[in-house]
Amino acid sequence: MIVVPAIDLLDGKAVRLHQGRYDAVTVYDDDPPARARAWRGLAERLHVVDLEGARAGRVVQADVVRAIVAAFGPGVQVGGGVRTAEAAEEYLALGAERVVLGTAAVRDRALVERLARAHPGRVVVAVDARDGVVAVEGWTEASTTRAVDLARALAPLPLGGILYTDIARDGTRSGPNVDATAELARACPGTAVLASGGVGSLEDLRALAAVGVIAGAIVGRALYEGSVRLEDASYLR
Repeated sequence: MIVVPAIDLLDGKAVRLHQGRYDAVTVYDDDPPARARAWRGLAERLHVVDLEGARAGRVVQADVVRAIVAAFGPGVQVGGGVRTAEAAEEYLALGAERVVLGTAAVRDRALVERLARAHPGRVVVAVDARDGVVAVEGWTEASTTRAVDLARALAPLPLGGILYTDIARDGTRSGPNVDATAELARACPGTAVLASGGVGSLEDLRALAAVGVIAGAIVGRALYEGSVRLEDASYLR
């Protein structure tokens, strides 16, 4: 199981939200590209989210994303506001290896299918859920779609993976939702499922790895605050 560090961008800074709330922001780094450069060689992938883009429904922080890609090198996946083919192509043109679609997976299934077939292995679907129900529009609205149902419907596409986030745990370091992530992964055999939300320690990562069906874990706050080091956790069995 790989460990994927995360950079969430707001006003050009690396931040973390508490449970996806834009009014509960902690700034961790004023220089996200420098942070990405420090992680280069320690992780094979980097997860970047344009939080402003997620709210606006379009790419907002393109210059910062470009600088992060240049600093980290291959393996960057970027999401936040990818609700049109143009937004996806813009991120790919900035050098991102993969693009992450969340709201579009619920609101515009045809777009996800078209992009996945046009760019095999380069589209990641973000399934972000509260109490098992998918949230959209930068996590500000609830849909009526169950997370497992959405993942199962999209898994047959040539995706680069499915990212499952338990929003209630995101940014809390309270521990990941191992059971829900494992359930979703088992519903999508053959598709790489990444866990996100709540990782606070190496023990949390070991619990995810022990399930045997989870391909990776996104880690943010725990890395910034030092309770997890990439040197210790870049790859777990």
